[in-house]
Amino acid sequence: MRQATVCIDSEALQYNLNRVKQLAPTAQIVSMVKANAYGHGVKDCLAALNESDAFGVACLEEALEIRKLGYSQPVTLIEGVFSEDEMQIAIEQKFECVVHQTQQVEWLIAQKDAYIAQSLKVWVKLNSGMNRLGFKADEIIEIIQTLKSEGFNCVLTMHFANADTEQHPLNEAQKNQFLAIKAACKPILASCCNSAAILKWPELNFDFVRPGIMLYGASPFADRSIADLDLKPVMSFTAEIIALNSIESGESVGYGSHFVAERPMNLAIVSIGYGDGYPRAFLKQNFVAIQGQLAPVVGRVAMDMIAIDVTGLSVNLGTEVELWGQRRWVDDVAKANGTIGYELLCRLSNRPKRKRM
Repeated sequence: MRQATVCIDSEALQYNLNRVKQLAPTAQIVSMVKANAYGHGVKDCLAALNESDAFGVACLEEALEIRKLGYSQPVTLIEGVFSEDEMQIAIEQKFECVVHQTQQVEWLIAQKDAYIAQSLKVWVKLNSGMNRLGFKADEIIEIIQTLKSEGFNCVLTMHFANADTEQHPLNEAQKNQFLAIKAACKPILASCCNSAAILKWPELNFDFVRPGIMLYGASPFADRSIADLDLKPVMSFTAEIIALNSIESGESVGYGSHFVAERPMNLAIVSIGYGDGYPRAFLKQNFVAIQGQLAPVVGRVAMDMIAIDVTGLSVNLGTEVELWGQRRWVDDVAKANGTIGYELLCRLSNRPKRKRM
């Protein structure tokens, strides 16, 4: 049987959640589990994240899955609802809504008695420079005042565009605008910290923090590793060697014959490929881990297989290969692929088997 496997380490996930608690001891934690818990599998992660104060998701369908799995924590819909009918379902299920455009505010006010009766907070999003969702500074104060006058308990929220980039000028601009709006609307609850901001700006933790990628043991920063941040990788992605070959100098490997051996080599063929979600377009040399040692990937990644150079290593058919996990971090694979760890984690296919430690 093909042995491509995704294993989720529940203890590492709990460790990372506790790390958030250390960094933001006075804030409530809204653990982000959108996109199937960043590709890790919601059903495999929620038990380890059960001490979160709330969960954050992108849409109603993701929130309903949390309830179906038996979890009763508050859930925040970070994009809000997409129709008035969804607002009614959200209220029934005790989901809290972000509002970022006037139609959502109208739907909310139309059902205010039911919303307020459930003691649900409404998260009002400021567009302070991300320019995706939210109200601009010249309109959000009036929106918040209107909602307060209608009896809603409001949370002022925003999202940093460059929290992962040191000294980006927009960071200070966003901070200052958020603080000015917060002061103008007080008393009001506040939330602006994602993973990168939690790690960089403890003074901005306020009432709620929204950790995402750091929970799963990947770094939000290009220049700081998970070891630097005291985080543990949660996902181990592995496969097995299914064939062993030897080639001579001058022979090529894989589609397009782009890799040509400069010396005699021993190759291992591993049962993994882009059909499983393993990336294909490597811009730099990539590696896998075998028995704690790094071994280079050679030739193009195919849909179902890769070739690795195992010259000098003692391997056999069935030897496990770590594509990313404890020894080869997903962030390093992502850098070689010209992308970020978030993308690799989220785009895994359903073909690899899944298990939980």
